[in-house]
Amino acid sequence: MPGTTSTSSSTSQPHASVYSGRSMFPQAPAFNLETFSNRDFIVKDFVETLSEGAVPANRKSASATQANAFDPKPLIRTFENALSRMADLSSDLEHRENELSAAVRRAEVQHTNNIQSSRRKLEQIMESFNALDASLKGADQDSVEAIMKVGHKLEELDRQRARAQDTRFLIQCWLEVSERGELFMLDDIRRQGGGDGKVRCANIAQQLMKISQRLDPTSWASVNGASKLGNGINGGHDGGKAQKPRHNTRELIEKFSETLEKDLLKSFDDFYRRENFEGMYECAKVLYDFNGGASVIAAFVNQHRSFIDRSQLITDEVGGDPGTWERLADPDAEPPGVEPSLRSLIDEIRVAIQDESLIIKRSFPYAEQVMIKFLQRVFQQSIQQRLEKVLEKANTVSSLAFLRSLQAARSAISTLIDDLKQHGLTETPEPASPQISLVLDQQFDDLFVPYFSGSSYIDRERRNLEELHSSLLFKFTIFHSRRRKAPNTLMKSLAKSGSEMLASARDAYIERLDSSDLAPAQKAMLLRVAGLKDTENAKVQTEIEVSNEDGVLSTATAKRMLKWLAEAVGRCLELNGGNETAKDVSALLQILTGNMSEIYLETALDAANDTAVLQENAKTEPDLLYLSTLKPAITIMHLLSTFIHTVLIPLAASNISIRKDMTRSTAHTMDLLETKVNNLMQHSIDVILNWTAKLLATQKKTDFRPRDDTASTSTSTSTAGAGAGAGAGAYTELLQTPTCQSVYTFLSRLPSLFTAAVIAPGANLTAWFHELTLGFRALLFQHFQKFQVNAAGGIMVTKDIS
Repeated sequence: MPGTTSTSSSTSQPHASVYSGRSMFPQAPAFNLETFSNRDFIVKDFVETLSEGAVPANRKSASATQANAFDPKPLIRTFENALSRMADLSSDLEHRENELSAAVRRAEVQHTNNIQSSRRKLEQIMESFNALDASLKGADQDSVEAIMKVGHKLEELDRQRARAQDTRFLIQCWLEVSERGELFMLDDIRRQGGGDGKVRCANIAQQLMKISQRLDPTSWASVNGASKLGNGINGGHDGGKAQKPRHNTRELIEKFSETLEKDLLKSFDDFYRRENFEGMYECAKVLYDFNGGASVIAAFVNQHRSFIDRSQLITDEVGGDPGTWERLADPDAEPPGVEPSLRSLIDEIRVAIQDESLIIKRSFPYAEQVMIKFLQRVFQQSIQQRLEKVLEKANTVSSLAFLRSLQAARSAISTLIDDLKQHGLTETPEPASPQISLVLDQQFDDLFVPYFSGSSYIDRERRNLEELHSSLLFKFTIFHSRRRKAPNTLMKSLAKSGSEMLASARDAYIERLDSSDLAPAQKAMLLRVAGLKDTENAKVQTEIEVSNEDGVLSTATAKRMLKWLAEAVGRCLELNGGNETAKDVSALLQILTGNMSEIYLETALDAANDTAVLQENAKTEPDLLYLSTLKPAITIMHLLSTFIHTVLIPLAASNISIRKDMTRSTAHTMDLLETKVNNLMQHSIDVILNWTAKLLATQKKTDFRPRDDTASTSTSTSTAGAGAGAGAGAYTELLQTPTCQSVYTFLSRLPSLFTAAVIAPGANLTAWFHELTLGFRALLFQHFQKFQVNAAGGIMVTKDIS
């Protein structure tokens, strides 16, 4: 068509304008296939562009009247040219489509031929393989062995080839780093990505480090010494000197190794944040082959949220409810259990370790090693620091609070260990592996080593029990120290030693209360146990008010002492069990016998014996109320013996010598107490008989020799019978002498008093009455032998005796 221009110049510009420029006369539109294939192509815009290009420039500059006149000819010519151009493009497009269709048909034919050729080759290979297999099955043993040898030889050649290629690449890397100071070849492997390439890169870097150590001794002089590095590849001989590297190969290789390690650690951290366990596994595997995995393990453990979130809480001071600490320090109250912050930490750690074990198992090829490091960090940082804080706080409250907190914490952590073993961690659902179980046990032992080393633990238990027992018996010792005076008797030495023992116990308790290292809470607790007010000064002994009740034995007091000791025994078995159990139990037995036997029972029995001795020669009727000491003393002795033989001595069965010593000591203690009880009973009999003898001494000489008129009256009375009943009754009263009446009145009070002094009627009470009866009969025999009796006096004697 006339006016159509070539479009060859616009084919390289897919977004060219429809018109290449403005001229006086309209030109044919210029567009190509790329104009219609553009994403921004819009038909409306395309038509508008053609319409604008169809109006000549002189028409636009004409007058308004001429401009308003519509001239369709330019538009007709423009659209005709556009249609003609589009027809040409359609023809070209159809031609290209035919060419592409023909190419597709040829490709399909070629693909079909390739498939058929591949099928024929596969069939040939299968036939060859079947033939080879059949020949091998039918061949003899020698042929098979020969074929196997050929296969092994081929494998060996393949390994040699791979080794030669690796050696060639290693030499190229060494030449590159030593001559040019670059590691581009190795860096290309690092940037390729993938685990295998990075593992190979790490292995080559390690080999290059060894080569550098032998061939470049100068760069290693600061470590190994220049004088020791003459053993190059030629053995350091003068005739075979190698060329000195131009660069510090050691520094270059180390920098590359650091870059590789940082790259792997960064990739591991990115994978960890995205929870890409496969990527973490790959990086951990490469780092393990590179440097044993130490860096990736440290990075994984250090950035764990358990340590980051708890970093502030670990340093916080231990608070808690003041009432809880008071119950913890109260020996009569039940322990409240584990401190709340420590309990919360243990619960969180249990959940964190169990959850983290699954991540470790999926993220590390050496999961057990990572789990061990993680457990060590948890116990050494989180649990140990919090445990120390809790025990420091408990120690400022009281010794008992420290011991109870230690027991509760150990029990809770032991439960945590058992739960982790049962869960299995990296071996779940099976129980934990022996290696992890060993690490858990070791960490558990390390937590409590400072508190059980040597005799530190049992010393705390002894000190706590001594403080509690001294507080409980403080008023008792004050009462008896004021009462006790050294009498001028055969018991003077024993009384003196008893007084010294009481004074020593009292002074030790007072010194402990006034000690500056005694916590205020513990001092208040000791004063409360002693029954003292906080405002009372224990040093001013004369101002402490005590009553008679403070000086008597109490079964409730003995039970409190045994309860406290039983709690201490339970702690010893739980906390410090094993080979030291026998020694610990022996030490607790000494405390028990020292306080309950020597200070408590022996002091009370000595006081009762002293009272009985003083009343043997009393001028007034003796007061036998001191016998009330017997019943609680016998009860406490029974409790003491039962506790020792049931609880303490069986626990020392592992050590025969200590068990024998404990048995011997217990027997000696019980024999001593029984001797004191027997002495008290014997002194009581002596007191009764002495007073009875004094009463009998008041008998008049004429009581059994009445006058004759009294005798005749007696005879007539006896013959008169019932007729003189009233006079006979009055005279019968005269036949009971006053001495007999006073003795009868005194002795009639003894059965109820003796019965109340023993636990229950039995052989002891019978023997006691039997001994008293024999003594009383002997007194009567001696008494009646002193008097002359007439006929009428005989009747009076029979009346007194009956």
